[in-house]
Parts: sequence; structure tokens; C-alpha cells
Amino acid sequence: MPLIFKNIQIILKSLRYFSLLKISNFLRLIFSYVLSAAGIKTTKIVLPTFISIEITNYCNLHCPECTVGKSEYSTDKKRNFNFVLFKNLIEQLKPTLTHIIFYFQGEPFLNNRLTEFVEFAHKSNIFTSTSTNGQYLTKKIANEIVISGLDKIIVSVDGATQEVYEKYRVGGSLNKAIEGINELVNAKKEQKSSTPFIEVQFLVLKTNEHQMSDMKRLSKSLHVNKLTFKTAQLYDFEKGNDLMPVTKKYSRYKKRNDGKFYLKGNQLNRCWRMYSGAVINVNGEVLPCCFDKGSDYSFGNINEKLFTDCWHSKKASDFRDGILQNRKQYEMCRNCTSN
Repeated sequence: MPLIFKNIQIILKSLRYFSLLKISNFLRLIFSYVLSAAGIKTTKIVLPTFISIEITNYCNLHCPECTVGKSEYSTDKKRNFNFVLFKNLIEQLKPTLTHIIFYFQGEPFLNNRLTEFVEFAHKSNIFTSTSTNGQYLTKKIANEIVISGLDKIIVSVDGATQEVYEKYRVGGSLNKAIEGINELVNAKKEQKSSTPFIEVQFLVLKTNEHQMSDMKRLSKSLHVNKLTFKTAQLYDFEKGNDLMPVTKKYSRYKKRNDGKFYLKGNQLNRCWRMYSGAVINVNGEVLPCCFDKGSDYSFGNINEKLFTDCWHSKKASDFRDGILQNRKQYEMCRNCTSN
């Protein structure tokens, strides 16, 4: 199926979650963003159209460019997001919220209540998605996923052979990921469900770029809804990185005359993602985006106050003003391609 039709398919399925209030909030978000980018501060109370929830803060794999995999931001103990806290959050936001992503850092399916979270959000008329390494997609879990009403699932498969796959997905099994995808496809057929939309994601790296054609054939044989080749965010990229792909189309970085690598394109002093979405970590901290891996720019904690109070706090306002004045002052923004 052509890519445009695959994208239309997921868009059409998401329309059921819209309401006049959600559309109104979205339009006000755009208006607020445009005015702010033009240097005009707005005071209108608008809320994000999507949130990402850190459903768990640990993982079973050790991917070299992942802060959790590298244990760069280790925690005192493994934690899962509090379900009662989640329900209270959704009750606050469901009038305007259109999308919940059950993923930030960690492997979502290590939280054995994930499908309960999804089901609650689904019944609250909110589009739901998650991203996984696919190592826990058993027949039982696959059936629970379909029953929960999950709208979209991304399964990372970064290689067409085990030898290549494990160079990045350290500790992972390609066969387990493939078997998990098959279980999902079969569960959808058995329950006569069109959801979840299954997307296989291939992170293009120097170690696997030669297998992109193989990946196309593999994903076709798996009968998934979509295959995406994703560019990789790499740390310590200025002097090059062993994982940086040779194929220019799939590299976020470009070598300049001084011999150093730089992020492609121009970074403008604005960020739509900062207005449209928020991340909430496992501890309840409201963060500006998924690049805040260390929770350095928390707007507040929903264990202590309402989300709206965090979202419209002085910390949040100061951070947004800082982005509009000089985005590159924030280290996490220097490796980001969003505008």
C-alpha cells in the first residue's frame, strides 16, 4: 500500500477522538505559537494536545545511544508510573487531550499494567500509542493489546539478521521481535480488529544501512501497516560517530569545511513541540519535551499540584521565553531537528 494511503488510514482512525473543544484548543495553540514566535506574548490558557507518559523508567536492553540503556540517568530503583495519579491526570486533561504516547524512557511492556493504562485512556476518548523493542509481545500480551483499544504501536527492528540487529539492540533477539509482530497481526485477525496500527521502525545506522532493502522485504512478509526508516539522534557527533550512517539522506548531521559535523538545517528560535506537547516522567515531573532526558527543566510535579499549574508556571514561561530568545542556550536543544 502506498505510504500516503497508510498515513491517511491512521489519520482517519484518529478523527473519532476529536471534539469541538479539542479542535478549539488546538487552534488556540497554533495562534499562541505564531504570536509567540513573532515576539508577542500571549496569556490565553491553552493546554497541550498530546502528552508522553514515562510508563516505566528501566529497560531490558542496552542500546548504546539510549540514556537508559547506557545507565546514564540511573535511578535509585526501578519504577512504574502510578495508575491512580494517571487517572487523576486524565480526568483533568481529557476535554482537550487528543493523544497519549505511553513511552519516554524505558521499555513500556515492563509495566505489567500498561494495557490498563491504555484501556482507561481509550475509554476517555483519547488516541493512544506506544513504542517497544518487541521482546515481550507474547500471544497473551498481543491479545490484551488489541482488547485494550491501543491505536498504534511502533516496534523497533534495527536489523534484518541477528548479527546486525544486536549491534544496536544489545541483549535483544530479532526472532522475539518478529514473533511478537506476528502475534499482534494474528490477534488483530482473530478479533477482527483494525487496531493497533502496526509500524515497524528501523533506526538507520552505519551498522545496518546495508540491510534497508532486506528490511523492506521482511516488513512486507510480516504484513505490518507501515515501515519507517528513522534518522538517529547521536551523542558526541561533532567529531563523528561510529554509528553515523554514510547515506546522507538518513543522517541528521553534515560535515563542514572545518572537519566537524553539525546538525543539518537551521535551528530557529522557536519550537512547536514545546507548545503542543508535554512529557511526564515516572516521578510525575512535567517536562518540556522528550529531549529532557535528565529532567533538568521540570515545570513542576503533578504529585504536588495540578498539571495546568505546572504547564503555566513561571518555570514553564521562563523556559519558553528562553527558547524564543536563544534556543541554543539549552544543550538538549542543540541536537534537535524540531522547529
